[in-house]
Amino acid sequence: MKPVPAPSPHAPLAERLRPRNLAEVIGQQHMLGEGMALRLAFESGQPHSCILWGPPGVGKTTIARLMADAFDAQFLTISAVLGGVKDIREAVERAEAARTGLSPQRTILFVDEVHRFNKSQQDAFLPHVESGLFTFIGATTENPSFEVNSALLSRAAVYVLQPLSEDDLKLIVTKAQAIDAVPAIESAAIDRLIAYADGDARRLLNTLETLSVAAGSEKLAEITDAWLLKVLGERMRRYDKGGDQFYDTISALHKSVRGSDPDAALYWFVRMLDGGADPRYMARRFIRMASEDIGLADPRALRLALDAADVYERLGSPEGELALAECVIYLAVAPKSNAVYKAFNEAKAWVKKDGTRPVPMHLRNAPTKLMKALDHGKGYRYAHDEEGGFAAGERYLPEGMAEPGFYRPVDRGLELRIADKLRELKNRNNQKI
Repeated sequence: MKPVPAPSPHAPLAERLRPRNLAEVIGQQHMLGEGMALRLAFESGQPHSCILWGPPGVGKTTIARLMADAFDAQFLTISAVLGGVKDIREAVERAEAARTGLSPQRTILFVDEVHRFNKSQQDAFLPHVESGLFTFIGATTENPSFEVNSALLSRAAVYVLQPLSEDDLKLIVTKAQAIDAVPAIESAAIDRLIAYADGDARRLLNTLETLSVAAGSEKLAEITDAWLLKVLGERMRRYDKGGDQFYDTISALHKSVRGSDPDAALYWFVRMLDGGADPRYMARRFIRMASEDIGLADPRALRLALDAADVYERLGSPEGELALAECVIYLAVAPKSNAVYKAFNEAKAWVKKDGTRPVPMHLRNAPTKLMKALDHGKGYRYAHDEEGGFAAGERYLPEGMAEPGFYRPVDRGLELRIADKLRELKNRNNQKI
């Protein structure tokens, strides 16, 4: 393996600190540690196609470059944001030239943000991956199960990268200080930087570089927490409003409500607001939660969710967010029932597989004399004229259809009383049979 040249002292900080071998990689030890899967792939002597899946700034590009260095391979890169089929064609030509040149060389093709390529663009890689013309490495922040073609996915191992830990990020700060890239930093300021980076090494390095320039212009010997807070302003967390992190967070919120944990529900709600999620989207999810997870155990939950959405529309942010916070806490502490949700889904499944049963004659509409003459509505019993407002023994399902029992109240909240009522009505029906 040829040695990797040291970067220029004038290169960006991220490039100067980029690992030149596996031993210098910070983080991802669950894959790169001794005996771990990706480490074994490096040591095998035979590169293989893979997908590197993880959030921004965790080393996907670095690992791909190190793999090319480890196998003395030509390293080609395509950005799926800017590239297209033309770039793929050019990469194929360069790979063929490297394979058939005077000094034959392997090629590793790195496709950054591969999820941005459509199906036909991803399909363009398949014949060349199968022929071994190049080793394909795709990087993605999105779940490859959803975003990468199954044919391409079946030909590539998937490695999941994790956000860097606080210790990992502190080590990066130490390395930056070791090459005099940044001045001394107060301990509290380091903690704030680590929280600001939120597991993203690239974000940390870019911030350190910006701070170093700013501190130099002000001739600061040390970066203090107070000065850092003034420079960074309000700390913003990394947030992907449409990707996996977004859906993971809303999933955590929904499950916290379902699990009746108001503190956790409020935490995830505020995390989403802090990350820039649209409060209107949150309001729509609360309405869904009220219907799906609370239902008739507490019908007030749906009304409160609708009211909270209306209040937000009237007040906007930040005032209207308090109504949404009130709503999410109420949803969390309310009694839970998915009986309506299950009944609705069972009814849909039944209707989908069942035939189209005719409406019984006594339930049909009879607005004209002809329809009445055809016995539409004949024998129908008007419930309000019956004892207790209930026509005991009357059937409302199609002829020949057994009681399906879609709705089964749970023994919580208002559904306890609903269950009692249904048992009473069933007994009255049975007495009329």
